[in-house]
Amino acid sequence: MPSPRQVCRHQSPTVLRGLVLLSVAFVGVLTSTAAAQGQIASVTDDSGRRFFINAEPPPLIKAPAPKPMPIYISGEFRVHGPNLPAMQLDRDGVEKLVKEASARHNVDPALVRAVIETESHWNPSARSQKGAMGLMQLIPATAQRFGANDAFNPKQNVEAGVRYLRTLLERYNGNLDLALAAYNAGEGAVDRAHGVPSIRETRSYVQRVQDAYFRPGSGRADSAFSHGRAIRREQDSSGRIIFTNE
Repeated sequence: MPSPRQVCRHQSPTVLRGLVLLSVAFVGVLTSTAAAQGQIASVTDDSGRRFFINAEPPPLIKAPAPKPMPIYISGEFRVHGPNLPAMQLDRDGVEKLVKEASARHNVDPALVRAVIETESHWNPSARSQKGAMGLMQLIPATAQRFGANDAFNPKQNVEAGVRYLRTLLERYNGNLDLALAAYNAGEGAVDRAHGVPSIRETRSYVQRVQDAYFRPGSGRADSAFSHGRAIRREQDSSGRIIFTNE
């Protein structure tokens, strides 16, 4: 049986040219693949033999970042997670911020604590689906209005929230019902309603804040507000729920 070298020696020039072209085409395919993928390289050893090797590692596929998880706080879902830049602070640290900001703006610190408890349950990284942020749940426009560049920073959040609360108390001449309703629903909603808007969420919010503020042991200043204007939840004989401040 003839060897491959003997076979090649007896082939016609046409056949040899075909073999050469086939070899060139094969090398061209490998070269094209290397150019396309950037991973195949040609290496020639000392004896002249050519090898094709994988010169680059495969691209690193990064796992997707974990998404913030929703949690249920104070009547609505809020979002928190590692992507939120909230500065963590313990309860004592927040209490100190509340006392300092309340003293600067002449607001009863017990009222600020009641708002924080109702809004975020003392969670500095709380975020509502409506975009309210931090301890006192400031929307971006309110945070910017009162100088909180980072609404997840507890110090900036409390400072801006207390300033806003003081502004509302002044606007409504110390009427706690209206100030709290505006804090929840906005000043425009209160002005259009000429009182607490007939919004179930807002009326419930006003009641919950006042429940926390007027409960025994809250530390409320006795001369700050009278509890007589608080909104109460009642049920009539037909089973209807009625909110009233009378």
